[in-house]
Order: sequence, then C-alpha cells, then structure tokens
Amino acid sequence: MTNGAHKRQNLLTGDWVLVSPHRLLRPWQGSVSSPSRPPTVPHDPDCYLCAGNPRSTGQRNPQYTGVHVFDNDFPALLKDTDPPESDAVLVAQSETGICRVICYSPDHGRPMSRMTLPELEAVIETWVSQYAELSTRPDIGAVTIFENRGEMMGASNPHPHGQIWATSSTPNELAREAERQSAWMATHQRPFLLDYLARELTSGERVVCANEHFVVVTPFWAAWPFETLLLPRRAIGDMTELHRAERTALANILSDLTRLYDAVFDAPFPYTMGWHQKPSRAPAGSGFILHAHFYPPLLRSAAVRKFMVGFEMLGMPQRDLTPEDAAATLRAAKSRT
Repeated sequence: MTNGAHKRQNLLTGDWVLVSPHRLLRPWQGSVSSPSRPPTVPHDPDCYLCAGNPRSTGQRNPQYTGVHVFDNDFPALLKDTDPPESDAVLVAQSETGICRVICYSPDHGRPMSRMTLPELEAVIETWVSQYAELSTRPDIGAVTIFENRGEMMGASNPHPHGQIWATSSTPNELAREAERQSAWMATHQRPFLLDYLARELTSGERVVCANEHFVVVTPFWAAWPFETLLLPRRAIGDMTELHRAERTALANILSDLTRLYDAVFDAPFPYTMGWHQKPSRAPAGSGFILHAHFYPPLLRSAAVRKFMVGFEMLGMPQRDLTPEDAAATLRAAKSRT
C-alpha cells in the first residue's frame, strides 16, 4: 500500500476512513493518560459483582463458582415502555428489550487475557445459551454481546464482565452490516466476509493470529489504531451454529488475541469488544457471517490514546498507523506473551 494519504472503504458499512501514515512523525504534546492496572485480588469485598457481595440495589450475588448472569440493575432498555410522541419532523419510536450482565468468573483479578481455556469455553457456552434464548423471543430483533474493558472504555467496574443487550429492533451498525452482506450475497452468491477473509489469507500482511477454525486480522478499513476483526473460516451466522471443536478453537484464539494486546505495551489493553450475529429476523441465505470486533483506543503507548474528534466527528475517521503496521506490531508481541 502507498505511504501517502489515501482513503479506504469499509465494505461492511460503506464508510470511508482516511489513512495518513506520514502523521506519525508529528510531535505529541496532547493528553497522556496513566494506564490503569487491573486488580490482583481474587475477591474485593466492595465490588458489586464479586460472588456473595451485595449489589448497589441491595440484592446479594450468589456464591457463584463459574460464569454468572443476571438482569442489569440499571438497564438501558425496559421490557415495557409508553410510546413517545412523534410527528413528521420529530420522529421517535418505542424501543424495548432486555439487558444482562455476564460475570466471567468469581475471580475479581482475572481478565479474559489471564483466564484458562476451560474458563473461556464456559464464557462461550454462556454466550451461546444466552443468544439461543433471547434471539428466539418474538419481541427481540437482535442480540448484542459485548465487553468494555478498562477505564478508558468506560468500564464502571473492574471485575471481568461483559453485557448483553437484546433489542426489539436491529441497531444501526448491525442493520448496515446485514444489509450490505445481503446485497453482496445476492450479487456474488458467496458471503462477503468469506471472500474478504480469502483475500486476507492470501496476502497475510494483516493477519494477526489464526488457528484451524478462526482468523484475526487488522481489517483493511480499520479506524482505530489496533482494531481487529475475528472471523470464522466457514459460513456461520450465529454462535448456536458453532460445533464443539470450533468452540474450543474460539477460546484459544480469544486467549491468544487478548494476551497479544496486553503484551504490546506491557500493560492491560483497554478495548470495546462485541459480537455481530445475524439479526433474529434475518431471512435464510442472507450471507451474514458471525464475527467479533475489537476496538482498542491506545495509539502510541499505554498512556496515549486515540481520540475521535475534529475531522473524525465532522468528516470521516482518520488514522496514522496503518493496519499493516498495526498487525506487524501485534504479531511481534507474541514473543512477550
């Protein structure tokens, strides 16, 4: 790829990103945040998510020993709501749904990058069962499973945990991805993400890690400095279609990737991670492929983050570090894991 300024299109969404590699040479006098260190104690008596502790509502967590799921005490979505006022100019619609919290384990000090493979497999099994339950409800249009790790990404509690938001409609990003994948399938008779993965495997320059069933790449169109995309090697629409060997392979590659992230700057790597699975009402043969996005904010070090401001908010996303260089940096971190 060229070292000059250019733009790349994200074919999943239709958006463009401006790439400006030469800007890495500019001096930095902007914000420098101190990296947060994860807790090291296995149990914090003041943590709302630790086993046996009371939550802020006064309800007490059970003495759970594995993965623990409960309805969010402060959900963004409610099961019932009154319809809002709406007209031709001020348009609003009701949105209902279910919000849940997933505590990965009772260990307060063990994030995904330090979990054992059996522990990760237990998390995956919980993702599968939660998606299977929620996506089949007639009042649910999409199920989004995600994690915000670290203070930089707005995590309100350091206990390793994720969330599930099951919405009555399909959220913006998922709807755009589903529409564009369906259009590609109709034109090419193959899923877009499998065609894209084939190109990445042929090139290899953006491949971060891989195993028999999954591949992680820094996508060609990545907007965040160390953004990655986790893809299956076959056509899978949602987690319920994963067979046993694929679930084990998924645990392995999640461990590999999160350990690589922590090794890049020898510090806990903050990120937002989330799964896009086919919308509940997607027609058969839509070409939608299960995948996970990792959006980490770090740029130059564990203390310097990327901000989406200025031109990014008014024009389009812009990045200095190329996806190819980001992939090389992540691969090189393997020697330090």
